[in-house]
Amino acid sequence: MKQKVVVFSQIDSEIQSKLEQRYEVININPKLGDVNQQLLQHVANADGMIGAGRMLNEANLNTAQQLKIISSVSVGYDNYDLNYLNEKNIYLAHTPHVLTETTADLAFTLLMSAARKVPYLDQWTKQGQWKRTVGINEFGVDIFGKTLGIIGLGHIGAAIARRGHYGFNMNILYHNRREKIELAEALNAQYCDLASLLAQSDFVVVAVDLNADSKHLIGALELAKMQPHVVLVNISRGSVIDEQALIDALKAKRIFAAGLDVYQIEPLQDSELFSLDNVVTLPHVGSATAQTRKRMSELAYQNLVEALEGRTPRYVVNPKFA
Repeated sequence: MKQKVVVFSQIDSEIQSKLEQRYEVININPKLGDVNQQLLQHVANADGMIGAGRMLNEANLNTAQQLKIISSVSVGYDNYDLNYLNEKNIYLAHTPHVLTETTADLAFTLLMSAARKVPYLDQWTKQGQWKRTVGINEFGVDIFGKTLGIIGLGHIGAAIARRGHYGFNMNILYHNRREKIELAEALNAQYCDLASLLAQSDFVVVAVDLNADSKHLIGALELAKMQPHVVLVNISRGSVIDEQALIDALKAKRIFAAGLDVYQIEPLQDSELFSLDNVVTLPHVGSATAQTRKRMSELAYQNLVEALEGRTPRYVVNPKFA
């Protein structure tokens, strides 16, 4: 008898075909009714799950009797109740590293777009307002040779630092849970505490995991420490920044601009951010290129297969299995 796999979001078509050749596959479909009820029904005798972007916890997994793995097509895993999965001895696997470079690309896209007011000026031009030489309201801020502060010097943070150091001759500051001396030396990066980084940086990029320590890491007090010309970029998780505090700072022009790919509640709907001309808002597309999503799906498939064949997945999240 084939093992059963529940696909809980849309995935790459080739990976879907490979799953169907190997396993009994059930696809969760919002068009068929309440998603949580579908999950409770189908995980009861499922061996594995694969997908992304859905909250999975005791409420929609408690019927599972033989579930071995949830393979997430993502790097972040804050959608999953890791404590519950540990209790039930269910692997949680993810797809790190394959999206490092494309996410760093997007961070710099946001940084440059916000610094040079690209979305605002695009609309300004299309609306026929370019009737004269641009004035101070259309001016951006320089990037080359400025100070870039990176909060979280992991794989993605380091890739952002390389772009700033080698591409834009930027002075690199970083704040991290621990110093990364060898990496920092290669980038001529200086380790500093969070307050110093915020006070000295012209650009601040947030690239940390979401956890109990990082939730609302950037709030009103931290925003007040930033220079008025600073551009703040968030490509980590929305809840790392106090969104209302950021909106207040942007409205009051206490910081120059922000570039955001993530939000406290997603999808972002009916937000005050939409009325501001000093913020760039993207729909959580850090890894959204065809090539990267393909590699992520392939890695998630490999994680799934390893677990269902009785091996520990290469990229397991649970500390108890790592």
